[in-house]
Amino acid sequence: MVSAVFHSPSDASDALRADKASGKPTSNPMTSIAAPAGATPTSASTKPATPPKAPVDWAGLALTALAPLAGIALLVAIWALLTMKGGNFPTPLATWQEAVKLFSDPFYSNGPNDQGIGWNILFSLKRVAMGFGLAAVVGIPLGFLIGRSKIASAMLNPLISLLRPVSPLAWLPIGLLVFKSADPAAIWTIFICSIWPMIINTAVGVQRVPEDYLNVAKVLNLSEWKIVTKILFPSVLPYMLTGVRLSVGTAWLVIVAAEMLTGGVGIGFWVWDEWNNLNVHHILIAIFVIGIVGLLLENALVAVAKRFSFE
Repeated sequence: MVSAVFHSPSDASDALRADKASGKPTSNPMTSIAAPAGATPTSASTKPATPPKAPVDWAGLALTALAPLAGIALLVAIWALLTMKGGNFPTPLATWQEAVKLFSDPFYSNGPNDQGIGWNILFSLKRVAMGFGLAAVVGIPLGFLIGRSKIASAMLNPLISLLRPVSPLAWLPIGLLVFKSADPAAIWTIFICSIWPMIINTAVGVQRVPEDYLNVAKVLNLSEWKIVTKILFPSVLPYMLTGVRLSVGTAWLVIVAAEMLTGGVGIGFWVWDEWNNLNVHHILIAIFVIGIVGLLLENALVAVAKRFSFE
């Protein structure tokens, strides 16, 4: 049998007055919950236990840091072995000593045809930036047009397939004929050679946008500008940045060859001038400088591509 005991409100108030008079803490019998047996009280200020630190991956660190250094050391060792008997080709030590002298004052200027290697690199980067920037302004919108329009794709794809394999130096005489100056001709050569990767990669990205996205845009009756900015651009951005990365490598490759033929101030002309002076030390230094600058440009654009990649 289950029995229930009912208390009147007067009994509850009497009990409350008695608790206050005796100084005992009061509790509401209707809301108090009994703690389960064996449970320990917890404090609100108790901090959660910190997770243990992950162990250092020494093998991965060695592979990342030491393997490239080992490759460079192997190259220098082979170079030293091949030049240890002397000859016209300088040794690694002699090349290093010349590099120290060269970079002790990289921005000297003794006239338009005698400037430090720092000025030559900056002038080459300026031409690359101008030609590459023009290629991006023209190539990326053209890629969107080819990807969106079947008529534009049918018209322009044969022209791209025809002109893309042409050697960069074949475009240089056209630039000299049209612009009558070496500097715009070099910029033109960079432009025409670096535009193709941006056009092709952007067009492929547009064509690979899921059809469901475009169907939703049709249902919502979005304008073409809204479709491009809200749907196509975020989806195409990884492809577009891949094209940009390939294009900047092509631009840096082309400028060296173009400056060898056009002259003036630039890293390509500097290499050719040092060859005319039979200064092989400086030619080897320039090769390393060109490679390092190209590597820095490549890694910078790879970092940008990873930052904006949503895959």
